[in-house]
Amino acid sequence: MDAVLFDMDGLLVDSEKIWFQVESEVMERLGGHWRSTDQEQLVGGSMTSTVAYMLEVSGAGAHPDEVAAWMLEGMTSRLAGGVEMMPGAAELLAAVRRAGLPTALVTSSLRPIARACLKGIGGDNFDHVVTGDDVTRTKPDPEPYLKAARLLGVAAARCVALEDSPNGVTSATAAGCRVVAVPSVLPIPSAPGRLVVESLLEVDVDVLRMLSGRRS
Repeated sequence: MDAVLFDMDGLLVDSEKIWFQVESEVMERLGGHWRSTDQEQLVGGSMTSTVAYMLEVSGAGAHPDEVAAWMLEGMTSRLAGGVEMMPGAAELLAAVRRAGLPTALVTSSLRPIARACLKGIGGDNFDHVVTGDDVTRTKPDPEPYLKAARLLGVAAARCVALEDSPNGVTSATAAGCRVVAVPSVLPIPSAPGRLVVESLLEVDVDVLRMLSGRRS
């Protein structure tokens, strides 16, 4: 194992509930209603796909850039008050850094949202940060994880990625990473090269190394 790659929303930080609040407010502004089933359609996706879905469902005539700005303002204003880390996240990050392993944060969120979260989880925990602004194709495309591996100077096949969503797992798997999945909003089945756990409290550096060395 040459590096460890971390998703952000729902994996390191308990932000999915914040996304739901902001999406609900924006959808109300568009004249529609937001349900948990709507959020399930978008978990782990990009801002562009979220806005497009909202406009399609609501039938509103707002400009996508305007809706994206509402979303961005809602998220950054809430995150400015701090963000709660997921169980075991702080401990795992610290253990990975003590082990001297290179790390990257790989998120579909835009950079201002990632920056706001990093204030709460420590930007110095990551050698590189790849956000939705940095790629042409976001998760579930493999580009974000391939870019992170390239920035770290390692092969994606020698990285372990930690994810909470099917979109993220698909992205990391397609890039060639071994994957630890901690399902948040949607279930994620077991598969070769993938370890599914209930929380990061079940994961340490030895577990990551064991998964990395396991044959597919």
